[in-house]
Amino acid sequence: MKNAVIIHGTGTRNDEFWFPWFKKELEAKGYTVWLPQMPNADHPNLEEWLPFIMDQASFTEDTILIGHSAGAQLILSILERIPTPIKQAILVAGYARALRASADDESDGLVDWNNAHGKCRKIIFINSDNDPWGCDDAQGRIMQENLGGELIVTKGEGHMGSTTYNQPYKEFPLLVKLLNA
Repeated sequence: MKNAVIIHGTGTRNDEFWFPWFKKELEAKGYTVWLPQMPNADHPNLEEWLPFIMDQASFTEDTILIGHSAGAQLILSILERIPTPIKQAILVAGYARALRASADDESDGLVDWNNAHGKCRKIIFINSDNDPWGCDDAQGRIMQENLGGELIVTKGEGHMGSTTYNQPYKEFPLLVKLLNA
């Protein structure tokens, strides 16, 4: 069964930006899509977000994961833990550190690249050259160097969805082109 999970980032909701549009696009291509509202979205932490997804999502060889910002980082944590490789992961405006477990977590927040490597047949990183939060092409390169895959650097696209920087991003046609590319 073709299934997809779309994970939004910090301070956003599942009904904002390109998330609902992309859900419809995936459904039109025959995917069962889960677009959850992540708990405590203003203060994401791994202890809360990871079990929320892992307990409710199904990960098979036909699964596609799409994440934006902190949602992209959650995908890295998911890849570290799933036993079966998935079909595809698309990380939009991601960065090369894992979500912290909590505000008191003193770990360096680094991804266990060895455990995450090889957990999806196709991984794509989309980062802009001018992300205002530092989720830029340099971060994309670090992820690509550690996990392989494809890095797409957009020019002047910022965070690709942000109310703070007036980036409404209601549609994201590039994502449709990247499905199973």
